[in-house]
Amino acid sequence: MSNEILYIFLPDYAEHEAVYVSQAIASDEFALKETPKYVNKIVAPTLDPVKSISGFRTLPDYSFETVPDDYAALVLVGGFGWSTPVADGVVAIVRRAIEKGKIVGAICNGASFMAKHGFLNAVKHTGNGLEQLKFWGGCDYTNTDGYVHAQAVSDGNIVTANGSAALEFAKELLLVLQNDTPERIEMYYQFNKQGFCTFFPN
Repeated sequence: MSNEILYIFLPDYAEHEAVYVSQAIASDEFALKETPKYVNKIVAPTLDPVKSISGFRTLPDYSFETVPDDYAALVLVGGFGWSTPVADGVVAIVRRAIEKGKIVGAICNGASFMAKHGFLNAVKHTGNGLEQLKFWGGCDYTNTDGYVHAQAVSDGNIVTANGSAALEFAKELLLVLQNDTPERIEMYYQFNKQGFCTFFPN
């Protein structure tokens, strides 16, 4: 199995929503990992640079047309592109991922996109509130009882989160990926949640 984690960046993506998980994949508390368990890769509509909501431009590793068949996880990073027609190109990618039992994470509007296409109808999930999921999902979102009002929710291989939950999203994804021991993942979470001075008092 490939060890690549594919992050889908649409135009005007929310780069901060991928920071914690991608950082923990690539480095530990000391430095970049020499032999990381997973490798971060970017997928965008084309191979042209894709712009974030802050104006940063990222050069993708793959386009929608060149997404590999084998990878460890697919991560839908939120942002404003999910409500535009360009997002339609992601539907088949997510469908194949779920059919193959891949780990799929979706945060903020990425989770709303999942609701819109019925991908949350068999799992517990969260997102930017139940009303937004219902608004985006319409008649294709049939699992309101599966909604959990929490920062992040993991159910099987599906991880969802609201837009303020980049850290919780990372924790749940890292646990599903078994990126490290649960104890070390919890320590990473608490360090970033509480802050250096609380974690290491004088």
